[in-house]
Amino acid sequence: MAPHRARRRRTRRSGRRTLVHIVVASAVLVGGTAAGAVYVKAQAHDRRSLVSSPSASPGTSSSASAASSPSQETSVEPVTKPTVDRDALLTKAMKAVALEDGAEVSVAVFDIDSGEGAAYGEGAFDTASIVKVDILATLLLQAQDADRHLTATEKTYATAMITNSDNASASALWDIIGQADGLDAANKRFGLTDTSGGDGALWGLTQTTAADQLTLLQQVFGDDSELSEASRTYLQGLMGEIAADQHWGVSAAADGTQWALKNGWLARSSTGLWDINSIGRVTVDGAEYLVATLSNGNTTKAKGISVVEAAAKAAVAAFGSA
Repeated sequence: MAPHRARRRRTRRSGRRTLVHIVVASAVLVGGTAAGAVYVKAQAHDRRSLVSSPSASPGTSSSASAASSPSQETSVEPVTKPTVDRDALLTKAMKAVALEDGAEVSVAVFDIDSGEGAAYGEGAFDTASIVKVDILATLLLQAQDADRHLTATEKTYATAMITNSDNASASALWDIIGQADGLDAANKRFGLTDTSGGDGALWGLTQTTAADQLTLLQQVFGDDSELSEASRTYLQGLMGEIAADQHWGVSAAADGTQWALKNGWLARSSTGLWDINSIGRVTVDGAEYLVATLSNGNTTKAKGISVVEAAAKAAVAAFGSA
């Protein structure tokens, strides 16, 4: 993605927010470690297992029957399944991710099967080209509201924007959705609370967090979404047809070719340092994960790619190792 001119960052809200909306389990926000990590874990609902005693024989009281069979219990206390500390596992795994001086990384992961998630790192990052998923999601939502299909021109732009990361197409659709105002309005409905659209034509300088990008991915890949099934299928399909030269990022965590992603890369004109980001869905040992990893302050694009790939692998390892 071509670099943009630097701009004054707008004031952003601080504080942590709920990482994910989990349908099958209630989410609990757990405080961060000294490294500044925040995590979400699902509370499992304990299921009581009751064992009934055999019926007493005629003429024998139930108490006598119980006394004659001391090994039999009338009930069993519920056994709570040990909780896996995903936050600790992710923090430990991230220690192996090498960062250059001044570089930053944040990663968030959600296990679709278990409904558990975790995140590492804080703060807002430039989106660079990963915002193109948000732009298309916004366009699709607006089209749904208007009860219309995308035009042939919009589809041409959408395909080029997602599969080839074409900037001219992104700029065209950015204008169609109403730039930052349109993006922010859609994101409010999607549940993104710490993302703000870039000023004017600078869509690549939209500010976001890894947690918000995970929420966006749930809108794209989850059933509980503002987007219709047709809209989700369309966007998922494009994210699975990324150009060969962009097969990097979260796909490094997959154990095969079952992945869908969008990458972003931007050399900041003010510093010459690189923003490198990657978001998407990967499949590992039959399990599906949504992963968002953001980084900045990288001296080269290649070093930034290494960082986000290592972070994606660490995020998935926080689940696979347990």
